[in-house]
Amino acid sequence: QVQLVESGGGLVQPGGSLRLSCAVSGSIFTIYAMGWYRQAPGKQRELVAGITWGGSTNYADSVKGRFTISRDNARTRVYLKMNSLKPEDTAVYYCNVLTTTWDPTASWGQGTQVTVSS
Repeated sequence: QVQLVESGGGLVQPGGSLRLSCAVSGSIFTIYAMGWYRQAPGKQRELVAGITWGGSTNYADSVKGRFTISRDNARTRVYLKMNSLKPEDTAVYYCNVLTTTWDPTASWGQGTQVTVSS
């Protein structure tokens, strides 16, 4: 099993930046890829960025060019750098382990709240 703890959220003005961090522990050597999801009020949870341990990345169209996902070589942390934030980026952000078909597989953590507002 894998345990996940998200951090780094907060309140930021439109156009600002934040970096989210996901601490990964447990059976990390079984992981194929990691992803960042978000869920806004009244909306379904969506995958915004994913990264394989080999370094291949994928992004939702809504965040391409603004968000960057990365991971450390020890496979213990995954990051999401968010630039040019917009009010529509407001959501609770979660990380998760991804299968080879890019589906979430671990239990969801508590997430970290990101609020973009002036």
